[in-house]
Amino acid sequence: MFFAPVVGSTASLSQFFTNMIGTLAVILVIAAFIGGSELMAKFLKTKENWKYAIFFGILGGLLGIYGTMSGLELNGAIISVRDIGPMLAGFTSGPIGGLIAGVIAGVHRLFVGSKATETAQLVTYACIIATVCIGVMCGILSRKFHEKLKKPWWALLTGVMMEIFHLSLVLLIVRPQDDPGAGFEIVKTIALPFILVNAVGFTLMITMIAYIEKQRKITLERSRLKTELEVATVIQRSLLPPITENYPGRTELNIAASMDPAKEVGGDFYDVFFVGKERLAFVVADVSGKGIPAALFMATSKTTIQNCVRDYPALAEAITVANDSLCRNNTAQMFVTAWIGVLDLLTGTLNFICAGHNPPVLLSDGKPEFIKRRSGFVLAGMEGIPYREQTLKLKKGDRLFLYTDGVTEAENEAHELFGEERLAACLETASDKTPDEILSDVKAAIDAHVDGADQFDDITMLCIRYLGSESDA
Repeated sequence: MFFAPVVGSTASLSQFFTNMIGTLAVILVIAAFIGGSELMAKFLKTKENWKYAIFFGILGGLLGIYGTMSGLELNGAIISVRDIGPMLAGFTSGPIGGLIAGVIAGVHRLFVGSKATETAQLVTYACIIATVCIGVMCGILSRKFHEKLKKPWWALLTGVMMEIFHLSLVLLIVRPQDDPGAGFEIVKTIALPFILVNAVGFTLMITMIAYIEKQRKITLERSRLKTELEVATVIQRSLLPPITENYPGRTELNIAASMDPAKEVGGDFYDVFFVGKERLAFVVADVSGKGIPAALFMATSKTTIQNCVRDYPALAEAITVANDSLCRNNTAQMFVTAWIGVLDLLTGTLNFICAGHNPPVLLSDGKPEFIKRRSGFVLAGMEGIPYREQTLKLKKGDRLFLYTDGVTEAENEAHELFGEERLAACLETASDKTPDEILSDVKAAIDAHVDGADQFDDITMLCIRYLGSESDA
C-alpha cells in the first residue's frame, strides 16, 4: 500500500477506498482461480523449495504490480493494495518468495508515479522498502507459524501489523525539509481505512488459500481411497472361486454364482470346493456390516470355514470349530450368517448346516420350496455354540438356489421388499433353465422391482443343478 498527502475532500478519500476494495476483489478472484487450477495442482506436486519460491514470488510480484497499476495517484504518490502480493508470496513460499515478490513489485513502483516533489520521492522510497520488508517478514512468520496464520484472527492480526509497519516506515522516512510533518499528515488522514482494507484482504486471501488447500487434500485423499477400493475390489473378487460354464469339471452338476456388492467391496461371499474326490462343499454367507471392515472379516470367514470343513470329516464339528475360531480376536464384534452344504456327487446326499442364514430354495419337480428347517446360531456371535447337521436327498434334475438377504430385502422407492413371494414366483418358471439363466432371471426381477432405487445391501446368489452320477444314466 502507498500513501501520500491527501489534500482532497472526503469524497476523494471515499473514491480511493472504493477503488482499493474493487482492486482487492479482482486480486482475490485471480488468486482463487490460479490456486484452484489443475496447473497449480500439478505444480505443487514438486518438492523443490526453490521452485515454490520462484513461482509464488513471481505471482506475488505480478499481483503487486496489478495493485499498483490499479491504484490512484494523488500529489505524486500512489494509493493501492500492492502489499497483498508480497504478503501472499511470503505466506505461501517463505521469505525467499516474499523477497522476490517485494523486489518485483518494488522495482515496478520505482518507475511509476510522479516524483516531482521531495515528498513524492520519499513516499516512493518508503513504499519500496516497506513492500520488500513485508514480503520477507510474512515469509519468516509463515515458516514459524504457518498453521496459526491459516486461522482468520491470526491472519488479520498479521495483516494489521504489516500495515502498521508500513505506516511507521512512512513516518520515519517521509520528512521533507519544506514540510517535516508530511508523513504524520499522511498517516492521520488515511491510515485506518487502508490498514483495514489490506488486513482484511490478507485475511480473506489466507482463508481462501487454506480452503483451497483443504479441498485439494480432500480430493487427493478421495482419489487415494478410490484407488485402494479398486484394488480391494480386485483382491476380493480373486478370493472367490472362478465359476465358469464347465466348473467344477464334473458331469454330475452345473454351478453358477454371482456377487454384487452394494459398495466397492462387501461382506457377502460364496465358496465352492472339493472335500475328497466325490464330495463337493459350497457356502453362501453374509458378514454383518458393509465396506472395508466387512470385506476383511469376509476373507477371514471364508478361509476359516473352508479349512475347518476340509480338516474335520463331520460337518457339525467343522462348523463348531470354525465358529470358535471366528469368535476369538473378534474385537470388531462382527458376525456371519452362512449356509454350508456338502454334496455327495454319487448319491445326491446333501449334508448341510444353516447358521442364521436365509433358507435356500429347492426346485424339485418344477416346484420351488424354501428349506426352512431349524437354524443354528450365527457364526462369530458366541463361542461354544454346537451346530446340528441336517440331511437332504437331491434327485436328478433338482436345483438348489442359495442367496443372501440382499435378494429378498431389495427395496423399491416405496420401500417395498422384493420378498420371498416374488422370489418364489420368479423361480416357478425355472424348472428347465440352467443355473446361469436362473441367476439372470432373478437379477432381472430384482432390478425391475427396485426400478432404479439405490442398492443398500450386497446381493449374492449361487445355484446348483444336480445331474446325478454316471451310474444313474
